[in-house]
Amino acid sequence: MAHARSLLFAAYWAAWTTLFLVPLVIFLLSGSPQRPIRRATRLWARGILVGLRRIVGLRYVEEGRQHLPDEPCLIVANHQSTWETLAFLVLVPDVAIVAKRELLAIPVVGWFLRRSPMIVIDRGNGTQALRTMIDEGRAAVAAGRSVLIFPEGTRGGIAAPLRFKRGVELLYGRLGLPVVPVAVNSGLFWPGGMATRAGTVVVSYLTAVAPGLPAAEFLRGTEAAIDRELDRWRSAGLDATAA
Repeated sequence: MAHARSLLFAAYWAAWTTLFLVPLVIFLLSGSPQRPIRRATRLWARGILVGLRRIVGLRYVEEGRQHLPDEPCLIVANHQSTWETLAFLVLVPDVAIVAKRELLAIPVVGWFLRRSPMIVIDRGNGTQALRTMIDEGRAAVAAGRSVLIFPEGTRGGIAAPLRFKRGVELLYGRLGLPVVPVAVNSGLFWPGGMATRAGTVVVSYLTAVAPGLPAAEFLRGTEAAIDRELDRWRSAGLDATAA
């Protein structure tokens, strides 16, 4: 049954995404206006979440949302699944996500992500990636947008200890914003590809970290906070699918 639902969801994903070819052409002909494109991108992501809920039975809940400030902030989240990449477009409207260049290859979706705009980096060129991340992060903040980064650099299993790659501490130092650590357990339900199963993804917003800390202190504190939260689901294991 789970396999059949995953296949049905894959078909839904393709059909829903194809519908956005029409607005893509309209936006292209009208000069690619950023705000309407961001609204369309959020609509697409919201539709995917609806498909997950109705077809797969995969829902989500938020905990600690009061920790998100009204003003722009830097959001630092662990990365286990495709789920959080698209869900944050809905959870934090107008967020600028630091995303790898490979995402632009996704048909239709890549076009919208590029022009939303997201902060797209080439992980193979470390120096240029850092420069792009900082410069475009500052531009996003100046426009009143929060910045989201998955500092592990790639998806990690829930059992793996959290390890940030270089760059997030530089972004923290240069932007001078409060940081909201976020823990998600999406890997229990959507570990890769279109293989999904029913359950409840928990998005846990943790106590904000003040700006201005030494880089090492910021890294230790943020890693430890998210890692402690992940221990909730590590100890529960796959029993979390019944949540």
